[in-house]
Amino acid sequence: MRETRRATEQQTTPTAAAGRAARPTGLFAQQQRVGNAAVTRQVQRRKAGLDEHYATRPTEHPEWKPYQELTEAAGIPRPQADAAWQLLLGGVDSQGAINDEAAARTSDRQEQRELRASNSWYQEFVRLMAEHLEIGTPTMALWAGGIETSEYAYRKGHTPVARTRIGSVLNVLELHPNWKLTGPMWSLVSKAFVSRATGPVHIFVRAYDPDSILIRLEVPHLRLVQQLNPDVKLIWHPVYTAPDGQLREISKDYRLVDNAEYDGRDTCVRVLFQYLRLFHEESNTKAAPARTSMEKLIVSNGHKDGV
Repeated sequence: MRETRRATEQQTTPTAAAGRAARPTGLFAQQQRVGNAAVTRQVQRRKAGLDEHYATRPTEHPEWKPYQELTEAAGIPRPQADAAWQLLLGGVDSQGAINDEAAARTSDRQEQRELRASNSWYQEFVRLMAEHLEIGTPTMALWAGGIETSEYAYRKGHTPVARTRIGSVLNVLELHPNWKLTGPMWSLVSKAFVSRATGPVHIFVRAYDPDSILIRLEVPHLRLVQQLNPDVKLIWHPVYTAPDGQLREISKDYRLVDNAEYDGRDTCVRVLFQYLRLFHEESNTKAAPARTSMEKLIVSNGHKDGV
């Protein structure tokens, strides 16, 4: 994702033995039984030293053993997984210098993002893991508004990136606590995931943010894919969290239903905003984050009193 700097110039990028991965096994069976959030809690444990850099001592990283277990469960061949691990740690190690260079070169946010995405370690990681972004259902899912939205999409029969072989691993691990060092990796993974779209893509929106990865990166790239393949269609779903915590979709007449599909983003977002504005109850704390997000966006657009 980012251009390598001094620290990475002293290192060599490992090669990987490519091979067709086996279908997902143990991890996915466990996820289906208890849910991804529960798996995360089971796999993760108290860790120390995550804020260090481990590019030159990869097996000392606190997440090394969980990574080995997760990649094996996901069916990723060991030589390939080991090479990917070194690339990830090299990416973390080099990202700080790349971020500094991006900030020094331009004040334009989009240009900074593009520069931060030039980390060659992360780019090579994505190339190596591209086959493990294959979806296990007929349709792909994108989402915004919290990991529960991703899980909701999966339960409906669509595959989000976190349910791919490598996505299921990355979704559990914590490479480094500083998102600025790992976020660019996720941006590249998301873009590569979207590039694999061959049919309908279902997009679930519980909270709308123009600056989210979904809106600023995934959907624009999906539009490019769509130009090359007319079978790629975008199907939008506005999602609301009911007081009982269940996610439901919003119909055109503002009812909570099991399925509500829209052809365009604007209609989907309008329905979501109108429901949050007119029907959201303050006592429903489950949906409060989406309501707050909407209010901030409205105020930022010049409406001082919000909604």
